[in-house]
Amino acid sequence: MDAALWAFDAEGVVTHWNREAQRILGWTAEEAIGRRGLSGWAVRSADATEVEGRLLSAMTAPGRQVHDFALLTKDGGRVLVRTQFAGVRGADGRPAGVYCAFSEVHAQIDLERSIALSEALFDDAPWGAVLIDADLRPAVANAYAARALRVGRTAVLGRPLGELLAQGLEELESAFQHVLAEGAPAAPSDVWVTLRTPEGQAEGERRCWRSGFLRLASPLAEEPVPLGVSWVFQDVTEAKNLEQENSVVRFRANQMQRAARTAADCEDPREAATVFVDFALAGFADHALLDLATGDEPVRLVRAAATPSGSGGPCSPITHGGIPVRYDDGHPALQAVERTGAVRASADPLYAGRRQGRTGAGRGDAADDGSAAEQARQWARDRQWPDDSLHALCVVLRSRGGTLGVLTFLRSTGRRSFDRADAAYAEDVASRVAGALDLSDHLRRRSERSARSEQG
Repeated sequence: MDAALWAFDAEGVVTHWNREAQRILGWTAEEAIGRRGLSGWAVRSADATEVEGRLLSAMTAPGRQVHDFALLTKDGGRVLVRTQFAGVRGADGRPAGVYCAFSEVHAQIDLERSIALSEALFDDAPWGAVLIDADLRPAVANAYAARALRVGRTAVLGRPLGELLAQGLEELESAFQHVLAEGAPAAPSDVWVTLRTPEGQAEGERRCWRSGFLRLASPLAEEPVPLGVSWVFQDVTEAKNLEQENSVVRFRANQMQRAARTAADCEDPREAATVFVDFALAGFADHALLDLATGDEPVRLVRAAATPSGSGGPCSPITHGGIPVRYDDGHPALQAVERTGAVRASADPLYAGRRQGRTGAGRGDAADDGSAAEQARQWARDRQWPDDSLHALCVVLRSRGGTLGVLTFLRSTGRRSFDRADAAYAEDVASRVAGALDLSDHLRRRSERSARSEQG
């Protein structure tokens, strides 16, 4: 047995003594069996009365008792053991003796600590804990993990993770296989996942789980045999989003600082206006359109500059001879002028969601995608935008209480729609562009006045 074991008869004579008891105390079975009591050889004489009294009292006491004793070893040393003992009754029901199982206290405490740690982890720890078996299926999950996966603790057991996760499954399974083969990685890793709905569709919200992995091996096997992987994770989505937002804010601020330095060297204020647009495009949008307002009521917009529609490039001036852009009523650019603010627009949101959340497509799905893509292209054509435009953000250009035009940013397929933070950034860019355009108009008018005065 893994535990040390001895037994006494009703007279206190040792009747059983196993090899683990011999290993701990040094006394062989031949030396121990037949001795009466423990005094002088297994227990100090001063402690023998108390120890033997507790042991023999177990014959008449109900249940099992647990005590810590200091026992003597054959070489004269002392070892602290934790004992569990209970009475043994004969065929006639009378007390016949006592059996006692014991182990070294430090080994018992280590075992109890391990059990307590396991129970604490799989009870309600402030992070997720999932035991993954060798088939890469959850075998045990704590309450945090069940809440994160949005299933019950028992419902997750034995199910393939592919039924629960729409995105991030490949990264997790790769990590599990690596741990089983090579061992635990040196540091935790961030895994972005998307859960599946009960209908099997991917949810739109992405979560970041900071994950650590440990390989589990049986302590009873002669050679380490992997039992599975302990996957411990914590949801750090809010912290990661905040970190990314701060990084984006720093990048955009640096872009505007660089744009301001570059624009300061431009002799033509209109060139400075396109410089601000060029620096704003980096990481923000795929296309930009600059339309200037002519007339008062109704306001007409004339294309002044634009990026190439086929591929990325600088925002360059365009000569249209003063012909207004054919925007229909309700166009986002006209709405921005009417509202004197920012207007966001997107093509069919179902199309956008399918393209961003799809993990695989069959023949029917491919046909649906083709139809949705054509609808999105038509949506962009109707608004006089490049065919690949899927999301738009129109911001009005205002300076000294007047409307100078509209600046439009466009994102193509595969990118997310514009949000409020994007609108705030676009309005900041628009204020700089409007200032440069207003300066250009002021210089033009002053030059015209100077020319008329010279002629007069």
